[in-house]
Amino acid sequence: MKNLYIVALFHIKENYLMDAIELLKKLVFETRNEDGCLQYDLIEDIDHKGIFFLVELWETQEHHYQHTGTEHLNEFRLQISGMLEKNTEVYKGFKTF
Repeated sequence: MKNLYIVALFHIKENYLMDAIELLKKLVFETRNEDGCLQYDLIEDIDHKGIFFLVELWETQEHHYQHTGTEHLNEFRLQISGMLEKNTEVYKGFKTF
């Protein structure tokens, strides 16, 4: 089975930056404890204020699928939704070589 790589891009409204960072940190902490999570890192763009991305590496697609149904991810989605400038962009792929 192939590892699944994901990058999720968030554009946060300026007046919600601190609250959003706390929510993202909590999500990272909880997700790193999930079965099959090999990497889950929060990155802040150095050139664009309010842009953050999660870099994820999952052992399999099934592990990521299980992640999508977790209570902490669903709670995060509810809480972050009003803080976003636009919809989250998500890119998924497999290593090609």
